[in-house]
Amino acid sequence: MDLTNPKMFLQDIPTPEPETPFRPRQPYRFSTLCATVENPSQKDQYGSSSVPIYQTATFKGVNGQYDYTRSGNPTRSHLEHHLAKISSATHAFVVSSGMAALDTILRMLKPGDEVIAGDDLYGGTNRILAYLKTHGGVTVHHVDTTKPDTLLPYINPEKTAMVLLESPTNPLLKIVDLARIAADIKERAPNAVIVVDNTMMSPYLQRPLEHGADIVYDSATKYLSGHHDLMAGVITCNRDDLAKQMGFVINAAGNALTPFDCFLLLRGSKTLAIRMDRQQATSMLVAQMLDRLGFKVHYPGLAEHPNRDVHERIADGYGAVLSFTTGDKALSERIVGATRLWGISVSFGCVNSLISMPCVMSHASIDPATRAARGLPEDLIRLCVGIEDPADLLDDLERALLEAGAITLTAGGDSHQCYVRTIPSEGTAISRAVQKLAFNGSAEYTTEHNDDREWFVSAPGKVILFGEHAVVHGVTAVAASVDLRCYGVTTPRHDGKVSVHFIDIDSFTQEWKVDDLPWDVVTPVRVGDLHPDTLDHKLVDAITTRALSPEVLAKPSARQACIAFLYMYMIMAHGGKRPSFNFSARATLPVGAGLGSSASFSACAATALLLLYSRIQLPAQPAPTTDGHVHVSHEGRRAIPPALAEEVNRWAFVSEKILHGNPSGVDNSVSVFGGALSYTRPGFGRKAGMIPIQGFKSLKFLLTDSRIPRNTKQLVAGVAAMKEQEPEFVNGLLSAIQHISDEAQRALADPQLSRQTLLSALSALIDENHGYLVKLGVSHPSLEAIRSKTASPQYALSTKLTGAGGGGCAVTLVPDDLSESSLCELMASLSGDSFVPYLTSVGGSGLGILSPYNQPQLLATPPESPCESEARAGAVESLRDTFTGKATADLTAWADNLGRWLFV
Repeated sequence: MDLTNPKMFLQDIPTPEPETPFRPRQPYRFSTLCATVENPSQKDQYGSSSVPIYQTATFKGVNGQYDYTRSGNPTRSHLEHHLAKISSATHAFVVSSGMAALDTILRMLKPGDEVIAGDDLYGGTNRILAYLKTHGGVTVHHVDTTKPDTLLPYINPEKTAMVLLESPTNPLLKIVDLARIAADIKERAPNAVIVVDNTMMSPYLQRPLEHGADIVYDSATKYLSGHHDLMAGVITCNRDDLAKQMGFVINAAGNALTPFDCFLLLRGSKTLAIRMDRQQATSMLVAQMLDRLGFKVHYPGLAEHPNRDVHERIADGYGAVLSFTTGDKALSERIVGATRLWGISVSFGCVNSLISMPCVMSHASIDPATRAARGLPEDLIRLCVGIEDPADLLDDLERALLEAGAITLTAGGDSHQCYVRTIPSEGTAISRAVQKLAFNGSAEYTTEHNDDREWFVSAPGKVILFGEHAVVHGVTAVAASVDLRCYGVTTPRHDGKVSVHFIDIDSFTQEWKVDDLPWDVVTPVRVGDLHPDTLDHKLVDAITTRALSPEVLAKPSARQACIAFLYMYMIMAHGGKRPSFNFSARATLPVGAGLGSSASFSACAATALLLLYSRIQLPAQPAPTTDGHVHVSHEGRRAIPPALAEEVNRWAFVSEKILHGNPSGVDNSVSVFGGALSYTRPGFGRKAGMIPIQGFKSLKFLLTDSRIPRNTKQLVAGVAAMKEQEPEFVNGLLSAIQHISDEAQRALADPQLSRQTLLSALSALIDENHGYLVKLGVSHPSLEAIRSKTASPQYALSTKLTGAGGGGCAVTLVPDDLSESSLCELMASLSGDSFVPYLTSVGGSGLGILSPYNQPQLLATPPESPCESEARAGAVESLRDTFTGKATADLTAWADNLGRWLFV
């Protein structure tokens, strides 16, 4: 795109009549329109060359144009006329902030309306939409708007009232085809209002009204003002009916911009074009420098930026915001701290350049699991380029990179010195995968043989101790890992096929020829990149229709597990690598009983595939004990570093989306990280997210599977219906359960609390919590029978339902002083009633990987091929052979005895 072309910004806006028919005037260019503030209907009586500030609350007289500044003010009128002119708009309104502008627009919605919005919106936009969803009866669908087809299933001609778009997005600079989406919406839902947040571009670079938008709003705090000395929002539109509605709201609510701020904004807007020219020209230089050094850079001006062609079609420039990743959060923090010219601050659009880390600053209110699910890297750095001299900005950034250790000076091929990127020595799983180095130089274990060895992985199930069902309505849930685990084994094939064996799903087996899979629809996630916020539904559909037989499709559990496995297998592929292997999975926890069996499967499958594709690597062996060094054995606990666990958790969450559609992220997080955590859904006025419970003490529980099928959706809907009919009663129950969760968290995390006091407190809280769940109608006769038996005088134990209820499982706290004989008697009695009891500890380790160091490995095709089986008669026995045949009761002990396990 030629940013220097003077004809680029022609505006078809009327200008003064030609002085002579032989020399007609041409429409003014954008920069001229910006600098020229003229309103023919409001000439200043003294001929002031600058619009005066009418700093008054009231105006004298009757039936005049102005009477009260809340309703209208001459300074504001001049500003609104000017902004409409440069925005290709008929109407413009200015209010107190960008969020006030959005609030004004959203007030047109009514209960029952549906809104389609992007899944990568500004955090404040997400907050206000969540509020409307909770308190305004408005349904909000968040979709990946970078793929226009994803909107189509959600368009309802009768209910879709508004579509909310943003392009480019902040801070990943994702591009949305505003014109195509506008056309699709108008065709299918003509009454829907298309709203675009244009803050990242400003009217200078993008005018969405020209591409089918009905309403456009900007945070004028940013580029339109340009100096960060005021707060303001701008709304523009061409429809009289919409203008009338929004004008009424602004006057009624009183959020119009003050006269003095109108003056400042009018003054700032005059230099918009010249500022943006300098800012985006420098931004291109910064993006090119970072890209040349090898960083992952998000900027529409770079040739490889996704949907760049779309952006060039709807915009007149690339903007002045870019972001990049370093592969290491600590490194990113050092870079930000080492800058001098780049001010560390939120926001953008100022004449001064700013630098920030969104996950630490502007997006810190979003919990880490949600950020990961949305593909927002923790190490992301955002740069907002100002008007300083480009050489100074580049020099300052280069010095910061050098000081932080992100780049180093080295001799080039022509003997000249140059800067090159330095991969962090203790980088994340992502940066290490990019390097594709041998695993810490170990002679026994290198990435070359990842697909030639058997990998053995495991992950725990979970139990919700407090807050189930209430969590849907904003109550905090307390969940913990259990020592009942899912196990997965990968075994090489080398015959051009990939296969699965799901032992717990009727010993289901299926194999595929690797080359026959629908690779033509795959958009791989490159090493170092994060999976997009939403699934690639084209790939899901292709796997379903082209890779699965009718027999597989007829088995729902096996079908979803196959789709999740193949989806990750295909989308992780890189560098032409498509390993041929078998993946076998089985568990010691009951499947489908609400104990996180699918999440533990997702964690195992994700880990196995990440290892096979060398996208993660294990830490080096610790130094052995010598005379000068003592190595303390922790039995593998915390041997897997957090960065590796976070990468696994991100992919496990992808698998959970396929298995469950819209998971909370709790189950997979517990399966990966182990221990215990609390989780609060966003949108209910409490601090949302997942918080680990530090110092959690391992507890013994009896989990009893009722073997009664559950209908989770029906139970959830039942509670929602009860809440609607009896809001005061249900809200009282929810409030009581919240108090229980709060008290449980304090007790579990209190290191000074004696174990006896803790067990006594938890026992009382379990009984109280279950009583409220019964009142919510989510228990079941089978669960009450289990509870009655465990509470009988000879045991006197506290029991509650766990998970979704309505069947499922019951969880019973086992005190330390309960004799083994009494416990065995209780379990036998439950078994006699056709229940299945499991004795387990809660709060243990998370993800586990059998250490590859000094382990005998089968580095050849397993005995699928008879001739190769005979040739390798003396080879080490395949783990898979024993794994699939081992009795469930013996599986854990056998796995533990194979060697050292590494755990999160």
